[in-house]
Amino acid sequence: MRDLNKLDLEDQTALKNSGVLLDGPISGDFFQQDGIIASFQSFSEDLDIMDIREALKKFPEISKYYGKAMKLTNKEYPLDTEGGYFIRVKTGAKINLPIQACLFLKAQGFKQKVHNLIILEENSSVNLVTGCTASKSANESIHVGVSEFFIGKNAKLNFTMIHSWKEDICAKPITAAILEKNATFISNYICLKSVRNVTMYPAAMLSGEKARAFFNSIILAHPGSDFDIGSKVTFEKEDTKAEVITKVVSMGGKVIARGHLKADSNKIKGHLECQGLLISKKGNIRAIPELEANCENIDLSHEASIGKINQEEIGYLRSRGISEKNAKTMIVGGFLNPEMLDIPYVTKKQIENLEEKLLNKVF
Repeated sequence: MRDLNKLDLEDQTALKNSGVLLDGPISGDFFQQDGIIASFQSFSEDLDIMDIREALKKFPEISKYYGKAMKLTNKEYPLDTEGGYFIRVKTGAKINLPIQACLFLKAQGFKQKVHNLIILEENSSVNLVTGCTASKSANESIHVGVSEFFIGKNAKLNFTMIHSWKEDICAKPITAAILEKNATFISNYICLKSVRNVTMYPAAMLSGEKARAFFNSIILAHPGSDFDIGSKVTFEKEDTKAEVITKVVSMGGKVIARGHLKADSNKIKGHLECQGLLISKKGNIRAIPELEANCENIDLSHEASIGKINQEEIGYLRSRGISEKNAKTMIVGGFLNPEMLDIPYVTKKQIENLEEKLLNKVF
């Protein structure tokens, strides 16, 4: 992905805002522009990364996974996809450096539809950061991303998706994950820049005992942005656990934060939580939790809160010599603190820097 340095400076900035490292230590990368797969590479013998079409030809055995997670979770998805990545971490491999993938929109009015397949074999672990962004020229474009995750026995995937779109882009990620015994799936979603519309409802099926799924979202909803987001977790086996936590700041955008925990087995624990902060009268936040129990010995809970900036906090900070603008920036930045996310340090710093830059413009 070092060829990304050949892009113009505006496009490089867009990539950086989506968490992409133009230079830095990684274990592998993938880059697709519109419908063209420009590059992919792996720096580990224990890691396969390639064009999904090439992977299906090279590894016929993976065809049984293609579409399987979508069917198991009853998700509809487009069949006419063009491109996408295949990632496989081999049995027992502990990949320390993150993998990064970038799905980039460049052409005006382009509809990018990709299908990604990620497989973690038994006892493996990795961090995957996917940055989705658009060039200034990609007016009125659409991104549809189908992603299927298969997390094997005792495996752990930390997946971070960063959306850094523009105000006329529509995005629809379609995600499903299947977790085997003692598997862990951590899914982090971050969207801080303006976007026309984001619709996403990832689903995780805990099909093995002691499986764990965690969905974390941080959203800054600008005026004109419309989000309909949420996560669904199905507890199929005993001693499974899941958390869905969403933090939203509306500066005038509309956000629906959904969550659905479905208990089909005993001895499970699940929690839904939505925290919202309104800093504009034009903004709107709705939290829609759903708990569904088909067994007796379970522990499901939900919590939601929506409020505004506390004037007492602003007053306290101003008494310490901090301007009102900087006080508001500090309060909202603290609310959206990415420290809650288990993500690589470099990615976390990029998010913090972008957050500060955007909030300084607002206030």
